[in-house]
Amino acid sequence: MSGFWKDRPVFLTGATGLLGSALLRRLLSEGADAVCLVRDWVPQSEAVRAGLLERARVVRGDICDQALLERTLGEYEVDTVFHLAAQTIVSIANRNPVSTLESNIQGTWALLEACRRSPKMKAIVTASSDKAYGDHGGRPYGEEAPLQGRHPYDVSKSCADLIAQMYATTYDLPVAVTRCGNFFGGGDLNWNRIVPGTIRSALRGERPVIRSDGSFVRDYFYIEDGAAAYMTLAEALRARPELAGQAFNFSNEVRLTVLELVAKVLGLMKADLEPEVLNRVVHEIPVQCLNAEKARRVLGWTPLFNLDQGLEATIAWYRRFFEDESEG
Repeated sequence: MSGFWKDRPVFLTGATGLLGSALLRRLLSEGADAVCLVRDWVPQSEAVRAGLLERARVVRGDICDQALLERTLGEYEVDTVFHLAAQTIVSIANRNPVSTLESNIQGTWALLEACRRSPKMKAIVTASSDKAYGDHGGRPYGEEAPLQGRHPYDVSKSCADLIAQMYATTYDLPVAVTRCGNFFGGGDLNWNRIVPGTIRSALRGERPVIRSDGSFVRDYFYIEDGAAAYMTLAEALRARPELAGQAFNFSNEVRLTVLELVAKVLGLMKADLEPEVLNRVVHEIPVQCLNAEKARRVLGWTPLFNLDQGLEATIAWYRRFFEDESEG
């Protein structure tokens, strides 16, 4: 603990999500005065189950409510913001594009406009995604690559990313952007996602289900590394105002197909199971992987965990989770 976060008033959106819970835990452990925006009460969220929200100030409301955001930032004298709130499920975005566009795009400009009107604001880190880049023919994404999402979730992230850059360039708002791959880690109870779904199937002795044909290449990033990366960027942004408007990729830079990831999880669990491949996915980019050289060079950032270490910690979390459920 450096003391940087001690008693610092921090506003966190998306605190009940997978990454939000991990970031909230880390902020609280370093003594931050955390204020969390919560729309839906999710008892299964790690932020709720682990009692993290009980140690934070909780504001109930929607990310698109600009007046509520302005009140919150002002009354709690917030000077640092982490914006994670979003509709993050690609399949839901394909079925319900309007709600995804509202949450992810309007929610971003509502928050940044509220930050612009808050005189104490010193640092804002907003979550984009590797999906914001769109399809670049399988080449690793560098931060200079154009943002060219074509499908609902991808477009929502491209737009939100550009809006953040606009606020930095036009209004000198101290906002920087993170672009990460597919997060995984303990606390993700969306069983349609490949890591928790595979682990649950293996613990039950059932064949894991792959919705695609298994050939999609993705960038998988452990949530504890994600939380640490966000805090690293916020600290750097406060010390170096020239970072405002910049984007940073964070990644272990390990390219894996879905089939390879499932095989790795099953191998770590010593589960002799054959995946069931449904091949039903549409509107997804075949290859997405990130180049994190800029984060290493500019921020001095390195991941705390390699992929196997993150998966082993995640598997251990789910073992405990299902043991507690069976005992309960």
